[in-house]
Amino acid sequence: MFNPIDAFLGLFSLDIGIDLGTANTLVYVRGKGIVINEPSWVAVERKTRRVLAIGAEAKEMVGRTPENIIAIRPMRDGVISEFEVTEAMLDYFIKKAHSQLVLPFPRPRVVVGVPNGVTEVEKRAVYDAALSAGAREVFLIEEPLAAAIGAGLPVTEARGVMVVDVGGGTTEVGVFCLGGIVVSRSLRVAGDELDEDVIQYVRQKYNLYIGDWMAERTKMAIGSAYPLPEEMTMTIRGRNLVTGLPEEIEISSIEIREALSGSIDIILDTVRDTLDETPPELVSDLMETGICMAGGTSQLRGLAERVSEEVNIRTWVAQDSMTCVARGAGKVLEELATLREVLVGSGDHRPGPFPGF
Repeated sequence: MFNPIDAFLGLFSLDIGIDLGTANTLVYVRGKGIVINEPSWVAVERKTRRVLAIGAEAKEMVGRTPENIIAIRPMRDGVISEFEVTEAMLDYFIKKAHSQLVLPFPRPRVVVGVPNGVTEVEKRAVYDAALSAGAREVFLIEEPLAAAIGAGLPVTEARGVMVVDVGGGTTEVGVFCLGGIVVSRSLRVAGDELDEDVIQYVRQKYNLYIGDWMAERTKMAIGSAYPLPEEMTMTIRGRNLVTGLPEEIEISSIEIREALSGSIDIILDTVRDTLDETPPELVSDLMETGICMAGGTSQLRGLAERVSEEVNIRTWVAQDSMTCVARGAGKVLEELATLREVLVGSGDHRPGPFPGF
C-alpha cells in the first residue's frame, strides 16, 4: 500500500547495508561505500544501564573501567544478547551515517546481515532492534549470501559458487546457485574462539594470564594456519598465575599455530561436510570457480592455503574481505527489484505480523 509519508521521507533518506558483527559493525551507504567501521562495543552504567560510549570509544575502556561502568559486546556468536544495548548501538550508527551526509531525516531503508543458523526469534530480535533504532524499512539477508554478493560472485547465474565467511563470532559456509542457497553450514567457532585458544594455551604452558586484547593482537601479529616461510616471535605481557606479578615472555608463531589448530580443524571439517552434501554438478563448477573466503578472520595467514590443501579446490581471500557482508547488503538495496528474492525477511514501520517468516 502506498504511504505518502514514506515516499516523502524517501526523498531525504538513504539506503543502508549493515554488517552487525560480533566484533565489528560496518555500515554501507548507497553511493558512498563503507562509511562506518567500528568495534561492536558499548560502555554502560552498571546499575541504570545508561549508555555512556559506543564503538571505538567504548572498546578503549575494556579492562579499564571503574566498578560502576562495564564495557560489553551486545552481540554474541552473531546474535543479539543485549537487546536494548544493541538498539542503542544501531541508533548511534544509523544517526552517525546520516550526520556524515547532512540529511534531515534519519529514517533509512536498512538491510542487515544475519547468520544462516539463527532461529526465528533471533531474526525477529534483529528486525525489531533495527526498527526501534529508526529504520523506515528493514530487510534481513543471510550473511554468507551477502558476503558472496559483496565479493562480486555471480550468485544469480546457473553455476555454483562457494563462500566461507569467517567472522568474529560465527563461520558461515554456503554454496549458491540461481540466487539461492543450495547447501549451508553455520558454526559458532570463529575469531573469538581463536582468541580464547591463545589465552588458554599461554595459561596452560606458561602460567601466564593474558587478556582478550593481547590475545587478539598476538593472533593478528604472528598467528597462522599454515607453516610460514619465515617463522616469527613476539613478546606478550600478562600476570603470572603463580607469583601474581606482571611478566613478559617471548612466544613463537609455531606455538600460536599449535594453539589455533583445534578451532581451525573444526572450521575445515565444516567446509568438508558442506562439500560432501553439495550436488556433483555444483562440485564440478566449484573446481573451476574456486572457493572465496570472506570476513575479518579469513585474513589469518595461511588459512586460504590450508583450506585449498584440505579440499583440493583453489581458494582465495576476497578483496577487502572484512567489508564483504556490508557491501553485499548495500548492493541488495541498490538492486532490490532483481535481488528481493534473496532476502530472508522484510518489513516496514507499520505494526502487524513480521512478514517473511
